[in-house]
Amino acid sequence: MSPLVALEDVTVLRSGKAIIDRLSWSVNTGERWVIIGPNGAGKTTVLSLLSSYLFPSSGSVSILGDTLGRVDSAEIKMRVGMTSASLLSLLPEDERVGDIVLSSAYAVFGRWNEEYDPWDESRSSALLATLGVKELRDRLFFTLSEGEKKRVMIARALMPDPELLLMDEPAAGLDLGGREDLLQRISAFAADPAAPATITVTHHLEEIPAGASHLLVLKSGRSFAQGPIEATLTSEMLSELYGIPLQLGSHLGRYFARAI
Repeated sequence: MSPLVALEDVTVLRSGKAIIDRLSWSVNTGERWVIIGPNGAGKTTVLSLLSSYLFPSSGSVSILGDTLGRVDSAEIKMRVGMTSASLLSLLPEDERVGDIVLSSAYAVFGRWNEEYDPWDESRSSALLATLGVKELRDRLFFTLSEGEKKRVMIARALMPDPELLLMDEPAAGLDLGGREDLLQRISAFAADPAAPATITVTHHLEEIPAGASHLLVLKSGRSFAQGPIEATLTSEMLSELYGIPLQLGSHLGRYFARAI
């Protein structure tokens, strides 16, 4: 079976500098990937490639069987769900929560003249309920707390029933309670065999949801390490990556690290 995602010798240049440098990597059906690395490692740039908002300077990016640059990117966007803080600026400030989620069925930001059938309405409500924010359906999006916005944006990403889900720091900025609640919901969702393959970017090991199966580690735009998370995420790897002695710990499928 062909991989859902395949990057082959991909480079992304900005002002002559390689933000992504000859990266090769693949994701298969049912896998739950996490991407970590220091600031500026290229994590968010990889998600921009996979969501077809960015094209490589060289190399090949295959997404769900289509090669980026050889197919209408709108077709890819309809099949890939993404949640990222960078998308918030594209949302109308006066949009209702329910419409924020519904409009994703057409891969648009803001409800205009689209027509939605009862199935769309039902799916939107079910997703908001799964994320614990169904009661906010009629609220204006900009009045929500950061945690509520995060949940609504994940519901929006799932609305078109994507084959691939991309999450850029979904727990960033949340307090402890909000973070743990959201990560529990993400873990429960990922445990569903019918859930799409997921790729999650995070800066913090504590924000890796339980159930993650694979890890891609980036440094200076290059693959520093990649593979099954149990074999790849080690004290030795983290110490080399960040340049200080670190001890990795885990509990109930969650990870943390401390300097030693």
